[in-house]
Amino acid sequence: MRLNRFLAAAGVGSRRHCDQLIADGRVTINGRVCTDFSIQPAEGDHVKVGSKLVHSQQKLYIILNKPAGFVSTRTDPNAHDTIFDLLPPKFPRLFNIGRLDTQTEGLLILTNDGDLAQRLTHPRYKVEQAYEVTLDRPWEPALAAKLLAGMMLDGQRAKMEKVQGIRLTRVRVVLRQGINRQIRRMFYELGFEVKRLVRIRVGHLRLDDLPKGHWRPLSKSELKSLVPSARTTR
Repeated sequence: MRLNRFLAAAGVGSRRHCDQLIADGRVTINGRVCTDFSIQPAEGDHVKVGSKLVHSQQKLYIILNKPAGFVSTRTDPNAHDTIFDLLPPKFPRLFNIGRLDTQTEGLLILTNDGDLAQRLTHPRYKVEQAYEVTLDRPWEPALAAKLLAGMMLDGQRAKMEKVQGIRLTRVRVVLRQGINRQIRRMFYELGFEVKRLVRIRVGHLRLDDLPKGHWRPLSKSELKSLVPSARTTR
């Protein structure tokens, strides 16, 4: 874990604040000032900010069922409710793995393991994400081919891996990309408005019966299922 992530996960402050501490020469590793942002402290290293020893915290992995109306950032000047308001204040500083826009609901993974967060969000690993989409009018199955073939968004080809109609106005889709508001924009290009969007799966991890606005820790088997899925494509 890079030094700024190490400091942030230990509760020193935001990554931007930690970057500034490193740049100002206030961070030492084993008694030596370190201004190299790429350094990854090893187990047993003594990392200090000023005279205060920084202890890396126990790794925490949780799943959250995000409700609509909550932003996926710690602070937002235009929003009152963030996903972190749903978590106990005693928790260490957590990273959310990927974001859901304000009105999108469903599965979010949060952790203080920066390495796992990076693996699961890096495009080369192509971790599957499944969503249920409720549309403003009945779905036309013949249009699925256009979503599978893809369309240009933000200068790149946006496509879906799977498209399955499950009810008159409800569709289940699978992505391996993370273009901004990709699902809403792709359906809009076909003349549909997305009325509700819920992420139900990431890799092999599912929401199941977790109530909206609630969280739970990942089991060991769930965590193991996530890590291999992040290593399959190189």
